Amino acid sequence: MTATPAHTALWPAPHASGAVTATVHVPGSKSVTNRALVLAALAAEPGWLRRPLRSRDTLLMAGALRAMGVGIEETVSSSSAVTGGLVSGEAWRVIPSGLHGPATVDVGNAGTVMRFLPPVAALADGPIRFDGDPRSYERPLTGVIDALRVLGARIDDDGRGALPLTVHGGGALDGGPVEIDASSSSQFVSALLLSGARFNQGVEVRHVGGPLPSMPHIRMTVDMLRSAGAQVDTPEAGGEPNVWRVTPGALLGRDLTVEPDLSNAQPFLAAALVTGGTVTIPDWPAHTTQPGDALREIFTEMGGSCELTEQGLVFTGSGSIHGLDVDLSEVGELTPGIAAVAALADSPSTLRGVAHLRLHETDRLAALTKEINGLGGDVTETADGLHIRPRRLHGGVFHTYDDHRMATAGAVIGLAVDGVQIENVATTAKTLPDFPELWTGMLGN
Repeated sequence: MTATPAHTALWPAPHASGAVTATVHVPGSKSVTNRALVLAALAAEPGWLRRPLRSRDTLLMAGALRAMGVGIEETVSSSSAVTGGLVSGEAWRVIPSGLHGPATVDVGNAGTVMRFLPPVAALADGPIRFDGDPRSYERPLTGVIDALRVLGARIDDDGRGALPLTVHGGGALDGGPVEIDASSSSQFVSALLLSGARFNQGVEVRHVGGPLPSMPHIRMTVDMLRSAGAQVDTPEAGGEPNVWRVTPGALLGRDLTVEPDLSNAQPFLAAALVTGGTVTIPDWPAHTTQPGDALREIFTEMGGSCELTEQGLVFTGSGSIHGLDVDLSEVGELTPGIAAVAALADSPSTLRGVAHLRLHETDRLAALTKEINGLGGDVTETADGLHIRPRRLHGGVFHTYDDHRMATAGAVIGLAVDGVQIENVATTAKTLPDFPELWTGMLGN
């Protein structure tokens, strides 16, 4: 008998029989892990990443850097404990070396890999080819490609402005000022800033397009650069609007412990909201640049309450879910989970400011509309978001489009709606390994 391929298998989303009470250890932040890997690879000395996320996106990043000559040694301490897929004592030692080609980088469908690494490849000695999943060919890269050419890089992309492409590294890059339109992805700005300290003239990135999405991710990039010893001038620090400057200089090797991924905590917090239960997320940071921290405010407005304690973030649902009108432009990645909860609310919701989600792992606005409506919902797309009118939902297949956040959104709906089946739940391995086990463990199944 032939096994059913993971991408077509249907996972019966567990239905909650009552209020959830659980402590969930969420693995490390993908955004922090992949930025830390890039900065460590460009540093002047070895560094450590402790409790890194081990997922498809981060392993692709590590594999890509290794292909360019960076040493990454994985160690696990003898006292390590495994909780919900999280190896508490795992650490990666990153040993910078002369970046070189020829090499081929598999980006999968990871935006951080396909955007953060071409600037690194421009510093390598030799050609670096970038390729990935079919969907990666459709994701915008023009901002990075055009900017690197202005800064002195030679790139072959056959005029596509997208993958596949080859960066012909010359061992160094002039750098200097460059204008880009990053309105489709804040990663275009982060990509240039992360490598900018290694450019001969540093880099000055001037955004000249429409509103910038996901600003917390740019702030995360800036904070991590400064922690690695880089001098960064930003609009928030009294600089010009939409201009960031990184001064050329050496980066320090760091010993960094990676925070839990707060965006990946979303489905578990949503479970407390949907079931009227309580979920605790240990190690929730008191101060962070992660967009997921906004969940404390958003889910409280939707009917929950939370407290930051010594045990972590304790979130409790009231048993009622309220709709809301919210601008998610800075935290767009939270939209699928919020939409799932909103579909179960007692009043309509409007989610705004997220037109850029049409360019993510899939067109998330179209996908959410189709899948929630397929379960009996009433969702309509707007120019920059979704309008959700709660309806009584029924079971059915919830497709994921190879998008990890679609899969977790479907699981949230399944808590309240019997008979929901998630197609390709395995796609959650992109950023949240062992999600099905964590989910059933939370429910005590």
